Amino acid sequence: MKLFLASQSPRRKELLSSLGFEFEVVKIDCEEIIPEHIKIENAAAYLAELKADAFRNLTADEVLLTADTVVAIDQKILGKPTDETDACNMLRSLSGRTHQVYTGITIKTADKIFTETDVADVTFNEITDEEIQYYIQNYKPFDKAGSYGIQEWLGMAKIKSLTGSFYTIMGLPTHLVYKILREISFI
Repeated sequence: MKLFLASQSPRRKELLSSLGFEFEVVKIDCEEIIPEHIKIENAAAYLAELKADAFRNLTADEVLLTADTVVAIDQKILGKPTDETDACNMLRSLSGRTHQVYTGITIKTADKIFTETDVADVTFNEITDEEIQYYIQNYKPFDKAGSYGIQEWLGMAKIKSLTGSFYTIMGLPTHLVYKILREISFI
């Protein structure tokens, strides 16, 4: 069987490879808009399924993996920052507080579709404006939901605690991917 990863994320590629899977990266173009009626805890799964639906029909020997990560605080989704000011504002809103990271995955075959979401709670220590500026200038988190990567400096220096999977926060709940791929006899 052939596995396709529909993600340009270097982190997802690294994690899937570290799980021992060989795969081909594919690009899916679809507008990632979350309808207002979708609850925050379902948003990542909705987007993962939306991407899977936008891909071509699969043959019997093909499997597609899509994923999306949503960061939320105070019942508000923090997407990818539009610019430096947006990134600063997001990081200020996370400073000294706990927020949720939801990563949804969809694994699709020619005749089945599996969608699941995993959630983790992340608590940051206080983050000063100087630390925010340092992080943004040195790590350019403009491609990351919530304006940060847990595996980067900000995660190492400022995360006080987390409940849930580190890999879910990184963008791929590896335990769910592995479980579903086993269920469909991919491995």
